[in-house]
Parts: sequence; C-alpha cells; structure tokens
Amino acid sequence: MLSDKEIIFRLILSVGLGGLIGLEREAHGRAAGLRTHILVCLGSCLIMFTSMYLYEIYKGLAQVDPARIAAQVVSGIGFLGAGTILRFRASVRGLTTAASLWTVAGLGLAIGSGFYKAAYFTTFFALLALVALNKLEKMWLRKDWYKFIEIETNKEINPLEEIRRVLSDYDVEIRDFDILRSPEDKIILKMWLKLLTSRYDDEILYKIMNIKGVYKANWE
Repeated sequence: MLSDKEIIFRLILSVGLGGLIGLEREAHGRAAGLRTHILVCLGSCLIMFTSMYLYEIYKGLAQVDPARIAAQVVSGIGFLGAGTILRFRASVRGLTTAASLWTVAGLGLAIGSGFYKAAYFTTFFALLALVALNKLEKMWLRKDWYKFIEIETNKEINPLEEIRRVLSDYDVEIRDFDILRSPEDKIILKMWLKLLTSRYDDEILYKIMNIKGVYKANWE
C-alpha cells in the first residue's frame, strides 16, 4: 500500500501538471479552463488509487483487474469532452479543449499509478502542442477566420452595397446575414463572415464606419 506521503505527493502533482495545461486553456478564454483541468486530472488520479487499493484488498480472494475501474475514465471522459465541442454555423469549436481534457485524464491515471516519467514528458509535449505549435500555425499555415459583425444603419439609406464592396476589397466572404429592426427604428445587419486573416479587422471596421448611413459597427 502507498504511504500517506506518497498519496499526497501524487495528488499535488496531478493538480500541478493538470493545472499547467488548464492554465493555457484559461488564457484563451475557454469554458473548460484551469479548474476543470485540475479536477479532471485530480479525479483520474483518485480513480487510479481506488483501482490499486481494491486490487490490494481483494488480491488472492477474488479475481480483480487493477485497470478495470481506471479504464472507465478513458471512455467516461468522452462525455465531458463532447460537452466542450460546439458546432457554430460554419465552424466547430472546442476540439482542442476536449483533447486536452482527455490528455489530463490520462495524466491523472499515470500519476496515480506512479508512472511519473511519462506524466512529465506528456505534460511537456502537450504544452508544446498547445503553445508553440499554435504560434507556428498562425505564422506558416493559412487559416480561415469566421466572425460576426453587427452594423447599425439608417433605415432611409441602404449602405449594403457599400459594405459589400469594402468586404470584397479584403476578400471577405459573407456566409450568412440577418436584418433586424432596433427599438430606435434603425436597421441592424448581422453578418457571419469568412476572412482569410484577422490582421485587417480594425481597418475593415474603420472603413465600414465611414460609409454614409452607418451609425456604428463592431465585431462580436
């Protein structure tokens, strides 16, 4: 059986390593952030302890598989991960967070079983993938950006053609849009846009704001 000191060390380690990955997700404003990743890693560590504990208790008395309970974490974490994945119109969000939750669940199991080396290396490579590769993707790989823009206009003047012209100058594609009427009897255009880059966001907003009949515009 493990000593109290070893149990506490493994629990603290699971909080630390799971928290490192959760911190990166928290910094990007994800719903499953620091606390969620810590709890998943800590809970997985506890489940691993429980599996090992039951094995020690019933060893020789009954046929017990020490990996049986822990194995349920691998499939069970899928439900939590699925809750972070959202399909929003043309884009899917939350896949990376779901993958990071699955990884920290594995970290908890590894730490709980005392497989420290694998836990350290996994944490290092997971952070490398989340931080360093994210920067490389932005630098070298083309990525389409999907954004909402809300534009408030004068109902007497239709600036839609001018707005289309500005967007087309930056190769921005209108994927969908709604036309609403505000309580002040103004027209609100809500557009779902596909952009090649986010570099010109402020410039696009500035040009739209200067179109006659546009009161205000902002990205959502």
